[in-house]
Amino acid sequence: MGQKVRPTGFRVGIVEDWRSRWYATKKEFGDLLLEDFRIRSFIKKKYEFAGIPKIEIERTRDQVIVHLHTARPGIIIGRKGQEVDRLKAELEDLTGRRMELKIVEINQPNRSAMLVAEDIAQQLVKRGSFRRVMKRSLDQVMEAGVDGIKIELAGRLGGAEMSRTEKAIRGSIPLSTLRKHIDYGLAVARTTMGVIGVKVWIDLGEYDREETQDGAYAQAGKAPQRTKRPRKR
Repeated sequence: MGQKVRPTGFRVGIVEDWRSRWYATKKEFGDLLLEDFRIRSFIKKKYEFAGIPKIEIERTRDQVIVHLHTARPGIIIGRKGQEVDRLKAELEDLTGRRMELKIVEINQPNRSAMLVAEDIAQQLVKRGSFRRVMKRSLDQVMEAGVDGIKIELAGRLGGAEMSRTEKAIRGSIPLSTLRKHIDYGLAVARTTMGVIGVKVWIDLGEYDREETQDGAYAQAGKAPQRTKRPRKR
């Protein structure tokens, strides 16, 4: 099961939070879902090299709050905040709603699977050797203090006529252990020889103590243990 399912989607609602946090009626749900997709696509296309692995969207009655997780906040904020104001105005024209942008800086880009996958894809586009690129990424990510990493490339690797798949693994990647925080990233390298798909799994360790959806606290994704009652003699 773990090999066929996206790890983040496998954990959403259990130990992972939703990327879009809002409620709508059955009539409005489809339109708002497409609007979220357009917002994410517009930002990713406009700031392709800003290192944006995740965009979270919240909605209130009269506005949309967009949380931009980025490794290079200076590119999005711009000089004296001019760029972020321009982006806010463009999103308001796109959606016709009042927008609010919140920039969240990522301090360790090597612990983000999406950023690692995009970095590998950019190096493949620049005609880097795929084996050298994979080995360098494995070393950098393991030095960041993670438990494990897996990289999978698929396509015409090295300009070969037949497409094939290459994998590289360091450490542990338990895909079916729900208390483990497995970050997943997918990127596409459009080279002159064809399209190469890049998949990255990173094991960030067990989830910290956090509040679950039912309001009870769980340690590392485990359900709270019941207290044992003394036996009657």
